[in-house]
Formats: sequence, C-alpha cells, structure tokens
Amino acid sequence: MSKNDSTKPTNFIHEIIEKDLRTNKYGGRVHTRFPPEPNGYLHIGHAKAICIDFGIADKYNGLCNLRFDDTNPIKEEQRYIDAIKEDIHWLDFDWGDREYYASDYFEKLCEYAVQLIKKGKAYVDDLSADEIREYRGTLTEPGKESPYRNRSIEENLDLFERMRAGEFPDGSRVLRAKIDMASGNLNMRDPVMYRILHKSHHRQGDKWCIYPTYDFTHGQSDSIEGITHSLCSLEFEDHRPLYDWYLNELGTHHPQQIEFARLNLSYTMLSKRKLLKLVGEEHVNGWDDPRMPTISGLRRLGYTPEAIRNFCERIGVSKSNSLVDIALLEHCLREDLNKRAPRVMGVLRPLRVVIDNYPENEVEELDAVNNPEDPIMGTRKVPFSRVLYIEQEDFREEPPKKYFRLAPGREVRLRYAYFIKCVNVVKDEAGKVVKLHCTYDPKTRGGDSPDGRKVKSTLHWVSAAHALKAEVRLYDRLFVKANPDDVEEGADFKSNLNPNSLETLTECRVEPNLKDAKPGSRYQFERQGYFCVDTDSSKGVLVFNRTVPLRDTWAKIEKAQKKK
Repeated sequence: MSKNDSTKPTNFIHEIIEKDLRTNKYGGRVHTRFPPEPNGYLHIGHAKAICIDFGIADKYNGLCNLRFDDTNPIKEEQRYIDAIKEDIHWLDFDWGDREYYASDYFEKLCEYAVQLIKKGKAYVDDLSADEIREYRGTLTEPGKESPYRNRSIEENLDLFERMRAGEFPDGSRVLRAKIDMASGNLNMRDPVMYRILHKSHHRQGDKWCIYPTYDFTHGQSDSIEGITHSLCSLEFEDHRPLYDWYLNELGTHHPQQIEFARLNLSYTMLSKRKLLKLVGEEHVNGWDDPRMPTISGLRRLGYTPEAIRNFCERIGVSKSNSLVDIALLEHCLREDLNKRAPRVMGVLRPLRVVIDNYPENEVEELDAVNNPEDPIMGTRKVPFSRVLYIEQEDFREEPPKKYFRLAPGREVRLRYAYFIKCVNVVKDEAGKVVKLHCTYDPKTRGGDSPDGRKVKSTLHWVSAAHALKAEVRLYDRLFVKANPDDVEEGADFKSNLNPNSLETLTECRVEPNLKDAKPGSRYQFERQGYFCVDTDSSKGVLVFNRTVPLRDTWAKIEKAQKKK
C-alpha cells in the first residue's frame, strides 16, 4: 500500500470499504488501527500490516490509531514500545495524537466483564489450565461443560470481585464467557476472558492482579476507539465469531473485522516467539542484528523505508497464504538504492599493485561520477598514485577461459584512470601472490585509448597512500532453507541456521571521500554491491554492512516470465 494512493480499489479490503462508504455504514468514516504487542521488535511482516492499516486510512482520508496491546505484563517492556514507535515513524507513517494502550481501558473492560456476568453470559471457573484444555474437546469431539459453569450470577459477581481484589493465587480461577461447549469453532467453547496474575504492569504498576485476554480486549478496544474496520491477519478469521459475540452481547459500537493473508517470506522466520529464541540464545547479536527480519535489523543492514513500502505494495493484499520469494524484497531495495546511493570504490580483499613507470611522488585527482542514474549528484575527485590496491579476485596468474581481468602480460582498464599491464608477480614464501608490478599508459587517462585499442575488463581500485582502512561485514541469509520450519524429525528450525551467514573482513580499503560517512549512510561499492555504514563505526574506524549484492535474481525471474 503506497502513501497517498488514488481512491481506485485495488484489493478486496478496498472494495469492502468503498461499499461501506456508499451505504454510509459508519457515517462516511474510515478509522483503522495498528495494535502491536510490546513484547518484541517489529519485523517485515508487521511492516505489511502497518502499510495496510495506515495506508488505507491515508487512501480514504481517514484515521489510524496506534494501540499497544499491553495485556501481558510478564513479557512487555518499555524498550519494545520505544522501538515500535521508532520503526513506524521510520516507515514514514504517523498516528498523530492517537497513541493508545489497552491497559488504559482496564477499568472499562472490567465493567464490560461485570455486564456479561449480570447477563448470565460469563462465569468464574475453578478448573486449572490443563483441565480447561481437557474439557475443551477437539475438532471432532465437543467439549464438556465445567462443573462451575452454572454458578449463580451473585456467586460469580462475588468471586470476580475477589479475584480483582487479589484474594486468590495465580492460576486458581479464571473468568470465562458462557457460549457453547459444543460449538464447531473451538474459540467459542467458553473462552477465558480474565486470568489471575500477580505481576506489576509497566504502565499500571501494581493496581491490577487480573488481566484480560487478547480476544476479550481486542474487540472492545476497537469499539471504545470508534474503529470502523479492524484489519488483521488470516489466523484471526476463526476468532471473528467471538469478536462479534462480545460486541453483540455488550451492545456497543461494532467495527468490522477483516482478515488478510500474513506475509511469509522465503529463507526468513517471522514468528516473534522464534525470533525471541534466536536473540535469547545468542544465535544473533540482538534484535537489530542485520541478519534479523526485524525492521530495526533491516534498517541497520541498509534498507530504505521506500523499498519496504514498495515491496508491500507489490505483494498486494489477498485472502490466501503464500510464500513470497525474498528475491523480490531484495529487488525492491536495489531499485531504490540504484537511484539514490552514491557510487564509491572499495576494495574488500586488497592486492597491492605498483605501477613501475608512474612517478613516485606524484598524485593525480581524477574525476569520478557519483551516480550515473542521477546527473545532479555530480562528480567527485579520487586520488591516483603509484601504489594502488585492487581486488585479489581481479588477478589470476593462470587465468581460466573467459576470465578477462588482470593476468601476466594482460592489459585492463582502471575505472576513471588508465590502462595498466601486469609485468611481474611477487609471491610470499607460501606461494601466495602478494604484489603485482604493472606499467601504465599515460595516454589513456580517463580510461580511453587514443589509438582505439580495446580491453575486456574494467577494475575498481583505491590509492594505497590515501585509502581508509575499513571493516566490512558480508551478510548472507540467516537460514539455508526457503522454509526454515522444514526440519527432520526431532530437530527444530534452528537446525536450518546458516553457519556462513556472516563473514567479517578487517583489512578492507575504501576511498578517502568516505572519511566523514555517518552511520546509516548507503553507498554502492562499484562492482561489489550496496553497503551501509554500521552503528558500530567510530572515529577513525569505519564499519560497513553489505546490504545486498548487485546480482538481481528477481529481475531475471521477471524477465523469464515476460518471455513466456
């Protein structure tokens, strides 16, 4: 969903909303909400929901609330709230003055619970959690009624008030809705509304020792806020009858719940519980590790908010679950960075080159293009001298067939500079090539030959005397399988972790124009890929994350599809 989209419907949610607008169902209003739980960091799947919730409000000149579903004090922390707000703003969405918390509605929710007890629609149950699970039944067998189901209204009111007063220990009693233990929908078999939990809340302190469940909180919070369209992922479709039941029994404002398919991305895990395990067991270096699919991890890796929003728009909104190829996400990023990222030269695995016939103390300032996609970005000066660094892989002593880069006796072009020819190779005691001696043609300044001779390869380089030392972290996909949950019996998703998901290079060299590069700055290292300055950078020590290589597999997929 792109920002400021036209009013033309492009998916089934738009069609529902436009029908509601035509029939004046909600008085011409469109009011959505994004309701994250503050028990972890947002990931790329949440980005899709954010784009839908805020995007639809933007499309129809409506409103979108940010509401934290903070009903479980055991797992919630302020740092998660702060991170969620930062991520939404980074994606360029804003909730204005509509920042809400489900915990602010605890008193009202208690009133609703009492209202249902008085109607004979809720009761206090003494069964344990395991017993409730046992009594619930299965998909093929109906549940059994709790022996406490037919308590009197007076007894239920008294017990619920004593639950709230803290008289009972954790887990000893719950409040349940009285619906239908024989329902074909397990969510309607007397679901739990409140549980006892003597735990301090990050906003409410020690005021409460009973906490409402998500299913009871969600619809009532929507109603209190005047939400018109409650958009959620497809796994909540079976919860919609319960959502409707609560609102109907309470007789309050009734939003419409609409479900859409959640995002499933290849080579990626989007279960918050499993991501928490990766962090807790230190398989990654925190929630913002660039290998994580969290928004903070993607931001640190070098993703742009525009690329993520464009990706969410391209995958669309549907009612069917599917697996999206991560190559499409990477393609959207390359498209965006290609237009905005300055070009620079960086050598990841340096090989020393001495140009024997170049004056020893001479330094030239050569013109280099900042971005060929955007002439307005202009040019920069790069220093050229007698001693350079090129990539180790750009030289072969015995070049294989179709290898056109530097080799003994072969001439190549140096980007923006001169033609050079390798005339001698220096090796260490182990036989490793450590230095090349070359000659240059001074008539080829700028990379062109006045006599018209051609070379088949152009190499990037940096001046050894001027280059900055840098650390470069080469990130790969976190999992080796497209579906990380595809495991052998007895194993779990962690068995599919990629042992080579990070390679750190500490002897890299980059051109001196990057000396003042700030964390978060993105560049294209010519012939290498896109890189972002990491937050670990300090004065004098630049650290780059490889955001994405140049090779675009999705572009090839699209090209092949067009030929069919």
